[in-house]
Amino acid sequence: MSYSADNNRYGTMKYTYSGNSGLKLPAISLGFWHSFGIHNDYEIMKQLCFTAFDNGITHFDLANNYGPEYGRAERNFGQIFREELRPYRDELIISTKAGYDMWAGPYGDGGSRKYLLASLDQSLQRMGLDYVDIFYHHRMDPQTPLEETMGALDQAVRSGKALYVGISNYDGATMEKATAILKELHCPFIINQNRYSILDRTIETNGLKQAAYKAGKGILAFSPLAQGLLTDKYLHGIPDNSRMARDGRYLHKDALSQPTLAKIRALNTLASQRGQTLAQMALSWVLKDKQITSVLIGASRPEQILENLRILTHCVFSEEEQKEINRITDV
Repeated sequence: MSYSADNNRYGTMKYTYSGNSGLKLPAISLGFWHSFGIHNDYEIMKQLCFTAFDNGITHFDLANNYGPEYGRAERNFGQIFREELRPYRDELIISTKAGYDMWAGPYGDGGSRKYLLASLDQSLQRMGLDYVDIFYHHRMDPQTPLEETMGALDQAVRSGKALYVGISNYDGATMEKATAILKELHCPFIINQNRYSILDRTIETNGLKQAAYKAGKGILAFSPLAQGLLTDKYLHGIPDNSRMARDGRYLHKDALSQPTLAKIRALNTLASQRGQTLAQMALSWVLKDKQITSVLIGASRPEQILENLRILTHCVFSEEEQKEINRITDV
């Protein structure tokens, strides 16, 4: 039996314009970074997509090298799209990125025009799409002139292969320069994607958050759970089946220092007082900020998506709660 979307899926989700653009994004977006690789179960991947879309999560976020292996997340999504989701293409926001290592040789990394436009063509082929809704440059590349990189994003739109563009992992000063270039090109730059969580306030200190607000650009927050630290998974140490134990590429064991563990436990106590899990409070904390357009979640089980959706009615923090969070995290 083929998938049939729930006609009531838009009832509870909240949608916000991305900056001053006309594009609305759901408060919660689904990321494909860790759960759509070669080692993941295809049927579970389908259920993650169906559960998300059935509950109003219309934005699916990918990148060229998400996997493992590189390109695997886009291939898996492409199969799901072809088999199940194609009838709903106009109700979906599909984004992808290029900027990090993707293929061997001098043209498979960075911010060159050669790499970005070739990568976009490859991504579209893997996903079976004519265009993506948002195409991002994934990271700053000081070795490539910013004018070249932004010109490639503009070409992606002019060629009809992307509707909007974004940048990811940029700081405030570089974002301001990128904005000026893209404005001159009349290119629809609408969003920044950056790491942001209770434990990582970098966008508050590197100027990105302020620059985005001033320029009227949205912010999509990724890693809101600090790669799983802001969950109940590590409250009692490092479980054998955890990502930290199995794969230390992105979350190293030294990230769970005794001071960090003390912060996590104190935050967990506060979350319980709010009637939330630690993960729910961490997501609510990000979305309490009106400058954040959407928060990006990952999931390995559909139940995790449903649990995260419960935050939509609980994103208000008292002044005392905010002070306590800042005290705990030394902000």
